Amino acid sequence: MLIRAAIPDDILQMMALAGESEFAAHWSVREYDALFAREAPARVAVVACEEADGIAGFVIARCGFGEWEIENVVVAPELRRQGIGRLLIAEVLLRARERGVSDVFLEVRESNVAARVLYSKMGFKEAGRRTRYYRNPEEDALVLRLLCRP
Repeated sequence: MLIRAAIPDDILQMMALAGESEFAAHWSVREYDALFAREAPARVAVVACEEADGIAGFVIARCGFGEWEIENVVVAPELRRQGIGRLLIAEVLLRARERGVSDVFLEVRESNVAARVLYSKMGFKEAGRRTRYYRNPEEDALVLRLLCRP
């Protein structure tokens, strides 16, 4: 599995994958296009792919000064539980550490047990809760934090 930086040509596949996931953030074309715009907030977007099979998953993180926020993690439904999500998140964390980031945050639906288990195994700890943050269905978001530096 190749992990590489996303490119504008990946947008349609990224949107299709997100559309297959009940837990993914469903961004508009404009929001995906903004990933590659100079004036947009700094972000890192990486994809997992096999040469002939297209994109298996992706992660998008917003890069702030000293801290990053993972905004979207998506793996194709038929490829879940094969370590792809772990590889993608590990790549984002590697890039964050290389840039001296101290903290990485993310939000996850309380009911998304599979993602919560993965994040826990990767060292994320609960840092807060956003009551009724999600819609359809209404649900709390757990805010998770990973310290990148001791």
